[in-house]
Amino acid sequence: MKVDLFLGLGSNMGDRKALLDSSIERLSERLETPVKAVSDYIQTSSWGFDGADFLNAVVVFEIEMDAQLEEEQALQILDICKEIERELGRTGAPEWDENGNRIYRDRPVDIDILKIGDLQISHPRLVVPHPLAAVRDFVTIPVKQVEEKLQIINNQ
Repeated sequence: MKVDLFLGLGSNMGDRKALLDSSIERLSERLETPVKAVSDYIQTSSWGFDGADFLNAVVVFEIEMDAQLEEEQALQILDICKEIERELGRTGAPEWDENGNRIYRDRPVDIDILKIGDLQISHPRLVVPHPLAAVRDFVTIPVKQVEEKLQIINNQ
């Protein structure tokens, strides 16, 4: 079945626009599908830490999912995202404080899986839909933009 894959992109180091552009190009290549919709790039304050401002976007790809392999395919997409992050200069693994809260830092690029169609996945490495997407303006604003673009595309 074909579903829409929503990915959140962010960068607050280096040439942020070039890093987001490169992320989208690499994602399209690795997912073997063209971009279906992309939001405007928006600048927002860092979230969860005192860092440089981020440039953020949401990109949508239409992908083919096998109902029998949904979790496996979602984890493969996650691996592609993490590989691209490393290629574009991201280092280190997620860190947690003594209370179990995530420690956020500056990063050249961050790629998050926001949602994959209507799939619900709860895996130690991946939760879909993204559990914090609805409380982050840097996600909700561009998601709304791409959803409006998708409506136009679907009505043509």
